Amino acid sequence: MTRWMDGCRRRMWLSMLVVPLLVPLLAVWPGEAVQLREYKSGIVWPEPPVVTPGTANSDPPSDAIVLFDGKDLSKWHGGENWEIRDGYAIARKTGITSKDSFGDIQLHVEFATPEKIEGRGQGRGNSGIYLMRRYEVQILDSYNNPTYFDGMCAAIYKQQPPMVNASRKPGEWQTYDIIFTAPRFAEDGKVLKPAAVTVIHNGVCVHNHFELLGGTAWDRPPQYTKHPDREPIHIQYHGNPVRFRNIWVRELKPIVGKKPQGKEKPASEAGAR
Repeated sequence: MTRWMDGCRRRMWLSMLVVPLLVPLLAVWPGEAVQLREYKSGIVWPEPPVVTPGTANSDPPSDAIVLFDGKDLSKWHGGENWEIRDGYAIARKTGITSKDSFGDIQLHVEFATPEKIEGRGQGRGNSGIYLMRRYEVQILDSYNNPTYFDGMCAAIYKQQPPMVNASRKPGEWQTYDIIFTAPRFAEDGKVLKPAAVTVIHNGVCVHNHFELLGGTAWDRPPQYTKHPDREPIHIQYHGNPVRFRNIWVRELKPIVGKKPQGKEKPASEAGAR
């Protein structure tokens, strides 16, 4: 009799635990009165264009503008001053500035600081990528080379150090993949939206949508000055023979949807999955 009573108690407790879990499931089971409804945004989207990726992630995709393919620097002002050798360019005499202007972009650059170590700190493998000619992502040999942190390799110069130091050894090829959003200005020059940059250095994210405080001058605090929506890219020459190759850029144009004309159906009338 005692065993029978224990069994009844166990079955009673089991039912008290399981039934509350089953009730919500039965309430939304297909065929019942309550059904799950699919959310409808009501926005009509254009079809995203097809882009063919490169064979490797470092190769330009089909919609990229190739600024340097290892053969010539004809797409750059000042390119005649640099030496081209074996598919790469060596910085000489002056910086170079792209002949085309850009706004929001994805930029890929490969570079190598000199294998022979000369100098220290800012005097070692110094260069820089200037977005819109005024917002610099620093290039420097930062492999066992102490310097101020907002001036090391991959720093947003004088504004933000990289989250980590992902530098390779001197002479080894390195990559920058930069996602840049240009600032927006009002007619009176007021900043409506600051510039923002994401930097991936050698496959490592070192800046995640960092909002710039203004231009990256070395001799004064950052500040914004109203400028055109599109400006060239500049690569600095700072006295060091830094090498560059495989430079390409993609213009970023978000897909824009629109609400359909006419009265929109309420979400409750949307079809179920």
